[in-house]
Amino acid sequence: MASSYPARQPNWRNLCFAVGLLVLLALAGASSAQLSTGFYSRSCPGVYDAVKSVMQSAIAREKRMGASILRLFFHDCFVQGCDASLLLDDTPSFQGEKMATPNNGSVRGFEVIDAIKSAVEKVCPGVVSCADILAIAARDSVVILGGPSWDVKVGRRDSTTASFSGANNNIPPPTSGLANLTSLFAAQGLSQKDMVALSGAHTIGLARCTNFRAHVYNDTNIDGAFARTRQSGCPRTSGSGDNNLASLDQQTPTVFENNYYRNLLCKKGLLHSDQELFNGGATDALVQSYANDQTTFFADFVTGMIKMGDVTPLMGSNGQIRKNCRRVN
Repeated sequence: MASSYPARQPNWRNLCFAVGLLVLLALAGASSAQLSTGFYSRSCPGVYDAVKSVMQSAIAREKRMGASILRLFFHDCFVQGCDASLLLDDTPSFQGEKMATPNNGSVRGFEVIDAIKSAVEKVCPGVVSCADILAIAARDSVVILGGPSWDVKVGRRDSTTASFSGANNNIPPPTSGLANLTSLFAAQGLSQKDMVALSGAHTIGLARCTNFRAHVYNDTNIDGAFARTRQSGCPRTSGSGDNNLASLDQQTPTVFENNYYRNLLCKKGLLHSDQELFNGGATDALVQSYANDQTTFFADFVTGMIKMGDVTPLMGSNGQIRKNCRRVN
């Protein structure tokens, strides 16, 4: 028998309120899953002093270490984002990134990251990721060597994976032309301006003969006397002296300033990819600007570092907080 009662109508006002509430909650969740400079303000306020102390000691022992840690951060962020995947060791059942061509025999400083992790764990165990440790250590390296400071955004978690192929394909090789450099940085959401500013990291550190041999022997956009000086420590034959080192900035390789760009104006870039930034192309004006004004370079470098640190981080419940930066928990 048909009911004599009218069919119950949905309460659209309540339904709309519920949907709206769900949307707001979703947005709140999305906004909370953001990197922030205050992420450890309560859970581990001592992290910054712990990182800085170890970095100061490491650089006091070896000035080159500042550049090495900064480079680790670059090479990590260009593969899967800034997730500490580069720090993972190879095992019989796991292929990491350390043996990829851009990293093999080149990236270094892992023992310093281990020391920092140990120091941080004593302050607040199980709280700070290796990815954040590397980001903070990179900033401290720049500051200790005379460069600009900035507030590091933190809240990253550590990956449980690595990408050997990503390391081989995403990290700009020293043979790169301007178009390839621009493309590889763009793939990480970084502009050509970011690329030129971040390349200023080569104002500190050393490079291996195998990475600048072709430039000092074969390229024509290089100062002749400078080329001959670098040839004296880098034999022409591949396989001979491959690991011989030369300063990326011949004047002040342990001071973070703008001499790198001044060298480019004089055709004294050590790497082919360096000199490509000032070679009659679209980035010439930026190089001239940074060579003339260190303050502008510092400001744009900081902007680039913060943007690079934002590249696809793992957050929230993704990834993990590694107990040992070299292996997955």
